Amino acid sequence: MIRAKCSPGSSSEGQHPLRIAITGSTGLVGQALTDRLSQQGHEPIRMVRAAAADEGQIAWDIHSGVKDARALDRVDAVVHLAGENIASGRWTKAKKARILDSRVQGTVRLAETLAGLNHPPQTLVCASAIGYYGDRGDERLTEESGPGANFLANVCQRWEQAAVAAVNAGIRVVHLRFGVILSARGGALTRMLTPFKLGLGGRIGNGRQWMSWITLDDAVDVVCRALTTAELKGPVNVVSPRAVTNQMFTKILGGVLSRPTMFPLPAPIARLMLGQMADELLLASARVVPAKLEAAGYEFHHAELEAALRDLLGRAPS
Repeated sequence: MIRAKCSPGSSSEGQHPLRIAITGSTGLVGQALTDRLSQQGHEPIRMVRAAAADEGQIAWDIHSGVKDARALDRVDAVVHLAGENIASGRWTKAKKARILDSRVQGTVRLAETLAGLNHPPQTLVCASAIGYYGDRGDERLTEESGPGANFLANVCQRWEQAAVAAVNAGIRVVHLRFGVILSARGGALTRMLTPFKLGLGGRIGNGRQWMSWITLDDAVDVVCRALTTAELKGPVNVVSPRAVTNQMFTKILGGVLSRPTMFPLPAPIARLMLGQMADELLLASARVVPAKLEAAGYEFHHAELEAALRDLLGRAPS
C-alpha cells in the first residue's frame, strides 16, 4: 500500500525534514502517526507529561500548558490528539468533566502558547470527532452541517472553538472530525472481536443507526494530508465515503469472521449497562460524508467496509 507522505517529497529527495510536535502520541492514531513520520525521515517530537518527559520530548500538561514554550519555537507543525478516553468507564459527572476539560482546556493552553511564539508553526492539526453532529438519523452530514444538541456535540463545538487563539495568530488550523477508527491494534474493532468470534455478536438497538468509520491507515494519511495541504482548514470529516448502518456492520463483520450474529443488544439493556454513553456512542446515528477530502482529491485506501475488515483481520477476500 502506498502511504501518504507528510511532505511534498521525502528527505532523501532533498526536502527539509519536518519537525512536528504531537500530543497524544501514545494513543492509537498518535503512535501510528509518529511511526509514519519517523519512517519518512521527519522528526516527530512527543509532547508528554512533565514527569514522563525524556530528552528530546516536550513537557506539557492540559491544565498548565507547555512547561517551556521555547521548545515549540520553530517547529513546522503541531498535531494535537490528546484527550480523555470517552469509551472507558461510565459517564459519571466527574468523567464527563474530564472529557470536556481535557479537550477544551488542553487546546486553549496549546493554542495560546503557539500564538505567543516568536516563530509559530504554520499549521495546527487538532483532533475532533463526528460526535459534533449528534444523533441525526438518516441525514447526510457534511462539514457545512450544523452541530447536534447532546453532550458530545457540545464537547466537540467547544473543543474546536478552543483553538481560536491560533486562528487569530494566522496559524492554519484544521479540525479533524474523526469517525470510528478501525484497527487490529486497538480501539472499537478489537473490543468487538471477542464476542463476534464467539458467535455472540449482534446489532445494537434496532440497528438502523448510521456508523461512519475509517481505517487507521486512512486516518493517519488524512493527518499527513492536513499537514501539507494549504487548502484544508477548519473542520474536515475523517470518515470513509461508505458509511454503514449498525445492522450492516454487524452482518459484514460476522461474514468476515464466518460467525453468526444472532444476539442483538436491545437499547434498554445497553442503556442499563452504559447509561448516557450508550445513547451517544452506540445508539446515535451519524451519516457523515467526507466532502472536503473528496473535493481535495483524497483517494481512500479502504472505502468499502468488507474489504477493509478483511485486510485488517487477515481474512482472504470472499
